Amino acid sequence: MTRTALGAAAVALFVAAANLRPAIAAVSPLVDRIRTDLDLSATGVALLTTIPTLAMGVCAPLAAVVGRRFGLRLGVLFGLAVIAVATAARVFGGSAWLQLICAAAVGAGIAIAQTLLPAVVKTRFADRAGLVTGIYTAGLGLGGAVAAGVTAPLADAIGSWPGALASWSVLAVAGMAIWSASRTSLALDSTPALMGTNRTGAGQTGTSQTGTRQTGTRQTAAPAGPVTKGLPWRSGLAWRITVLSAVNSALYYCELAWIVPLLHEDGHRDATGAGVLLTAMISIQVVAMLAVPALLGEGRDRRAGLVLTTALTAIGFAGLAAAPATATWVWIAALGVGHGGLFTLVLTLPVAVSRDAAEAGRISAMAFFVGYACAALAPVLVGALRDATGDFHLAFGLLSGLTAAMLLPIARLREGGRTEVTGPTASARDL
Repeated sequence: MTRTALGAAAVALFVAAANLRPAIAAVSPLVDRIRTDLDLSATGVALLTTIPTLAMGVCAPLAAVVGRRFGLRLGVLFGLAVIAVATAARVFGGSAWLQLICAAAVGAGIAIAQTLLPAVVKTRFADRAGLVTGIYTAGLGLGGAVAAGVTAPLADAIGSWPGALASWSVLAVAGMAIWSASRTSLALDSTPALMGTNRTGAGQTGTSQTGTRQTGTRQTAAPAGPVTKGLPWRSGLAWRITVLSAVNSALYYCELAWIVPLLHEDGHRDATGAGVLLTAMISIQVVAMLAVPALLGEGRDRRAGLVLTTALTAIGFAGLAAAPATATWVWIAALGVGHGGLFTLVLTLPVAVSRDAAEAGRISAMAFFVGYACAALAPVLVGALRDATGDFHLAFGLLSGLTAAMLLPIARLREGGRTEVTGPTASARDL
């Protein structure tokens, strides 16, 4: 791949990833308006973050079916299309049920695109996996940062919070256009569809003994049985990555949903100032998403980076729990650097331990399927604790403890032989 094609493909990944968080991040700055207009409690409004997160987990294995049927390029494009349509439909919603249905559909679209992106990285950027994962996670973080900072002023300008939420469909349409325009640079059409595919001779058509349908030059495995059937359930390493992904995602969605309300209620910041701090935190995370993989380099043991970034993240949550109005920028910076770096390192793990795009897709699907289903509960639990105690001190203290608990699965990641992770006796691989 030439440098020009590589750059164009990286831009396409960046823009596609930038669409994976705005529909969720845009809710937090509008929480007070949504609660008032829809008459929701803190627990109820948290469902607008929880429902898409849960959908992201439940629908993650469907990405394998989409990848097998349509290939990586069209699979990601399909996910972006679902995000665009579901986000645009929010403009009609002064109803809690409509907003929740749109949130669920958005989560499904995110699940498909996000689960396939690690396979795209493994297919086209295997020798630069850490750097390119940093690029697309930076896009993911930047999309969330812009949405968190722009949505409230936009709602003021147009006089409609449903309209402000729906406006992010424009970004999704732009992402679809850029992804489609980068077809040649991505060169994904020249590779077999995800999982269970191989090249066949030109002009061959028929059905193999395994039930796959052969057409033209590609053999595409037909979905058979449960969509979770091919996931590496017996791999200890895959489970450790899944646990890390679950906590990583839970922390992220709690940040999006509750840092602004915490700073407003317990930190005595006005809504605008609290939104600015959230945007600053996510912006720092974007820089860390790029810087941490670059500093670690390719092929190095990632455990030291995981430990350091986990510790910084725990400190940030502990500071916001104990003293949200004191040294606020210190806690925001700790969460920015710590969780930004941690987020990228965790997302890099499926690519780092896998042999090929198919294996990366399976590990990612398992991590997202179980991880997001668990992570979906976290914002609701924080909201319930807020309703029960009247503040966020206990909830954010528990988030700090949960972050520190990540050190246990991190400690069990080891350097070693390149043992297959998808077999029934799988063990850890080189990190």
